[in-house]
Parts: sequence; C-alpha cells; structure tokens
Amino acid sequence: MVRTPLTPEERERGERLGTLLREARAARSMAEVAAAAGLSAETLRKIETGRAPTPAFFTVAALAGVLGLSMDELVTRCALVVV
Repeated sequence: MVRTPLTPEERERGERLGTLLREARAARSMAEVAAAAGLSAETLRKIETGRAPTPAFFTVAALAGVLGLSMDELVTRCALVVV
C-alpha cells in the first residue's frame, strides 16, 4: 500500500504536537511517560521530534491522558493557525 505524501501543513501540525507533548512531559523521562501510555520510548521520541507527524488517535489519547492534557486542548493548540 502506498502512502500519500504529507502536506507541509500536516508536517507543521505534527511538529506542533511534538512540541506540545515535550513541553507537557517537562522533567519526566521519555521512558516513564511512554511506559505509562503503553508505548515505546522510540515511538514517543518520533512523535516529539516530528518524525511521526500523524500518530494514531489512540496513541495521542493515551499520551494526553498521561500528561494531563485534554483532547480539545491538543486539537486547539495543534490546529493550523490561519492569519
């Protein structure tokens, strides 16, 4: 199966998500947060660095729960800002 290339906007949104998650993680280790969310540290690293800009919904939901973020907040803060 061939994946459609991501648009620049999708890449930017993935970078915003990664930044938000990294900021919310704060002093907690990547391994600690990933384990609590049921993910590998490598998966979290890819999301935080934007190398996995379109993670699955349930992955994002698990991370949001562990980090104390609401899904509404994630959507609002990661949405493309149009000027």
